[in-house]
Amino acid sequence: MSNNTPATIALVGHPNVGKSVLFHRLTGAYVNVSNYPGTTVEVTRAGTRFDRDAVLLDTPGVLALPSRSDDERATMRALLNEDTRCLVQVGDAKNLRRTLTLTALLAELGLPMVLALNMHDEAAARGVTVDIPALAEELGIPVLATVATGGEGIGELTSSLAEARPPEAMLRYDAGIEADIADAAAEIARVAPHPRLAARGLAILYLGGDPEVASWLEQTAGAGWAGLENRRRAAVDRAEGDLPTLLARERTEAADALAGSVIQRAVRSSPLLSQRIGQAVVHPLWGIPILLGVLFAVYEFVGVFGATTLVGLLEEDLFESVLNPAVTGFVQSAVDLPWLADLLVGPYGLWTMGMTYALALIFPIVTTFFFAFGVLEDSGYLPRLTVIANRLFATIGLNGRAVLPMVLGLGCVTMATLTTRILHSPRERLITIFLLALAIPCSAQLGVVLGMLGGVSFTAVLVWALAMVGVLLLSGFLAARLIPGRRIPLVTELPPMRLPILGNVLKKTGGRLKWYLIEVIPLFLLGTFIMYALDRSGALPAIIRAGEPLVTGWLGLPPEASAAFVMGFLRRDFGATGLFAMAHSLSPIQAVVGMITITLFIPCFASLMMMVKEQGSKVALGMVALIVPFAFLVGGLFNHLLRLVW
Repeated sequence: MSNNTPATIALVGHPNVGKSVLFHRLTGAYVNVSNYPGTTVEVTRAGTRFDRDAVLLDTPGVLALPSRSDDERATMRALLNEDTRCLVQVGDAKNLRRTLTLTALLAELGLPMVLALNMHDEAAARGVTVDIPALAEELGIPVLATVATGGEGIGELTSSLAEARPPEAMLRYDAGIEADIADAAAEIARVAPHPRLAARGLAILYLGGDPEVASWLEQTAGAGWAGLENRRRAAVDRAEGDLPTLLARERTEAADALAGSVIQRAVRSSPLLSQRIGQAVVHPLWGIPILLGVLFAVYEFVGVFGATTLVGLLEEDLFESVLNPAVTGFVQSAVDLPWLADLLVGPYGLWTMGMTYALALIFPIVTTFFFAFGVLEDSGYLPRLTVIANRLFATIGLNGRAVLPMVLGLGCVTMATLTTRILHSPRERLITIFLLALAIPCSAQLGVVLGMLGGVSFTAVLVWALAMVGVLLLSGFLAARLIPGRRIPLVTELPPMRLPILGNVLKKTGGRLKWYLIEVIPLFLLGTFIMYALDRSGALPAIIRAGEPLVTGWLGLPPEASAAFVMGFLRRDFGATGLFAMAHSLSPIQAVVGMITITLFIPCFASLMMMVKEQGSKVALGMVALIVPFAFLVGGLFNHLLRLVW
């Protein structure tokens, strides 16, 4: 190994203990830091601020090792395949027992380690005091108290990395299990030695059923693999119970004993306000009214302030009154070619339609939505949705954990499709990806929906929302019955409720707006060009005429709405924006029907490509073939139903 090779430091820990915040503090690189598990699905890396020759890895949160879920497997792959020189375990100071359960296993891997007990301030506020020097002496490694969000303890952490060393083993297993571990470790050291990880740690993970370790050993051991497998099977047969469970139980008992010896708790007369709020938002009685209140607040901020006030200022006062006349006058005087002037400032002009839609209509809406979403993330409210949604999601064969990709889908369905990897089974991922493609609007589309229907009435928004929830539950219920497999029970981490940190919210909002400007505006311009080309060639009027029986007859919309559905083939939010631009000519029923149909319409091209990547082209195209006619079916049914009752 060259001396110029960067030293690799890996951040490892449970979900939602602040690894990504610490990563940002140590590297300056910003990742999507959210106050709920599942944010990091792949390993992120960046150079460190404190050592130009070091690289820091941010691994996905692990509920436990041996690995079971995709994020745990990703972390295990990083430990196996990266040239890791040092581990920084990030633990929750409020929950030392759980932290030390993971430490007990990491200690067996033989890598130099530092333990950062993060959220030390929240632990102190709950009367939890950890005797850090005593814990450091027991483990034989540096142990630091940190508050990553406030930057406390970061200097001490970076200084302690030079003193990192392999921890002392926290336990010896039952004599029979110890014999099997020693036997497997000796065989691993002989046929598949790892360049960094101790054979004993690999043996414990292998006997515990870790699929990534088993795969690595099979590839590395060659002809020696059969002997390893025979030893594992013999150990499983000799165990007085399920061997992985026995191993985990002994680690938990050791963690309990050590934590009990170094923790002191102050007597408190009543829970903290944040704890009482956290309990109230998941309460069977109060949780639903609080949820409805939160949704109404988001509607007021995004649908009324963002989509009415800000859009009015930008579209009417700036673009329509100032910018568009100026740009149109300049182009018409400077460009001699009529077709080029029409391309730039005509009815389907790159400026008058593409940039006006993107900047005057959508930009203020997504800005307010991203800000509201960031506030909910940073407050700790979103993970509590998993608890609130768990019972409801049971009807569609999922657990509350699936609400996290769906909530992320309100920001970007493409990203949410990727994060379905945090779910524990292929069946759960398939159902969730289908529901994301069908009934979850992305931020740009959701902002347009709230803006358009908010201008009609709150009743219109409520009808649309009930339609989406009804379709989601019905489709999920049917999918759960048709797709074989079983539902996995919910196991998730609930962070403390807290006041959102403005800096975090602004960074998240800024990062997402950067994505919008870079990724979405070019697609708006491409969609505008396609509409221009279809119009100039005469194809657009033909498409509108061909779609009239379906659009005007079944959906009850004006003939021009066909153009919005054509745009929707590129992006659903672009199609929704086309309907938004027609809002003045639509009745309340037409507005609701149009938005229901376009929301259920096919996902954007980027989401479709992600569906292909995650599920394969056959499954992805099958979903599209099912979704398109279903969207028009539901839209038409609502058209006829609403005309009877509204």
